[in-house]
Amino acid sequence: MPPTLADRIAPELTRIAGGAFARLPLALELWDGSELPASAVPAAPAPPRLRVRDPRALATIARHPDQLGLGRAWVAGALELDGDAEAALRAGESLRDTRVSWSDRLRALRLARRVGVPLLRPLPRPAAEARLRGRRHSLRRDRVAARHHYDVPTSFYRLVLGPSLVYSCACFAAPDESLESAQERKLERVCRKLGLEQDQRLLDVGCGWGSLLLHAAQRHGVRGLGITLSRAQAQEARRRIAAAGLADRVEVRVADYRELDGERFDAVASIGMVEHVGVDLLTTYARQLATLVRPGGRILNHGIVRLTPAPRSDRTFIARYVFPDGELHPLSAVLTAFELARLEVRDVETLREHYPLTLRAWSRNLAREREAAVAQAGAQRERVWRLYMAGAALAFERGEIGVFQTLAVRPGAPHRLPLLRDAQPAAARAVVAA
Repeated sequence: MPPTLADRIAPELTRIAGGAFARLPLALELWDGSELPASAVPAAPAPPRLRVRDPRALATIARHPDQLGLGRAWVAGALELDGDAEAALRAGESLRDTRVSWSDRLRALRLARRVGVPLLRPLPRPAAEARLRGRRHSLRRDRVAARHHYDVPTSFYRLVLGPSLVYSCACFAAPDESLESAQERKLERVCRKLGLEQDQRLLDVGCGWGSLLLHAAQRHGVRGLGITLSRAQAQEARRRIAAAGLADRVEVRVADYRELDGERFDAVASIGMVEHVGVDLLTTYARQLATLVRPGGRILNHGIVRLTPAPRSDRTFIARYVFPDGELHPLSAVLTAFELARLEVRDVETLREHYPLTLRAWSRNLAREREAAVAQAGAQRERVWRLYMAGAALAFERGEIGVFQTLAVRPGAPHRLPLLRDAQPAAARAVVAA
């Protein structure tokens, strides 16, 4: 019987990078069905298995030996995973700091050629990969970037996020609380921080599918305007608002925050939007919010920030497949932008531990409805979300990124904030019929 691919590859791996790749943290199944086993770990659960379904996956990774090559191979379906995605990513971390010399690379390329990897024929770029042109964070390019992520059938997002269609992290009272209950708490927490009252005007910047607007109108009686760059989101938000009988109180527009002019609101919420604002526009963003709120009015900014330094790169999986042109800023940069806009920052709260709980709830939803998700949005989109949520959960858990709610007020009139943080008014009851 001729030797398998695993038989031919295993001895050579001991000669590359000090044998680091011969001690694999997960099982590797090759395209002929043979397998390189994971290193034995006493008392550990069965390791994940990564299956190389197409040798062009290795050609793509060799051409782009970073997240871009691995991401393309994964999204294209040339790599498949048996087991939990988070477990696989945790296992792969053991190779993160492996030093690979130029001689190691040459040895690996020669080995790849001998076992039939078509090094000159990598996989084509998947359709799900973003292709952006023009000036970064121009109005036009920001629209294209936002629509890459959000102009997906609402039915797909409903499968993943649940019936409330609330994006961004929930607020859990306990790890086993239901996602819907935790998201309801998050919405009410935002409304209470903003001190919303009957007939006040609320602006929701990046309103998504209208969930906060619906909650604020039904529970607090506000009149609201939501803006989004996604036509698909705006259409669904308007449908939900009309179905709730709130079309005379709540409006949704397809617009950029920079395009609002001459309007004034009692409160402004921006939930999961600042991540789409470029670092050079942070102060512009904060100043625009300041002009849109009346003196004494409140602004709540809820956004993901970077807790550990990392250079901006367009060659990451997130940048190419999830949030093109997205940027995570240090919290200090966000606070500085608010201060330069002459806003008074009154409260900053971290919700970092809540995001892994949220992401894992979304991942369970996706796993349970995988066939339907593929039917609604395509196999590539489902694979993007599967990897994105697993990787993001680990990044939050490790403290590489965090999420903060920052409450600020515009000086010039009384802000009516309580003396104590925990002295917010009791949760409102429904004041507008659903």
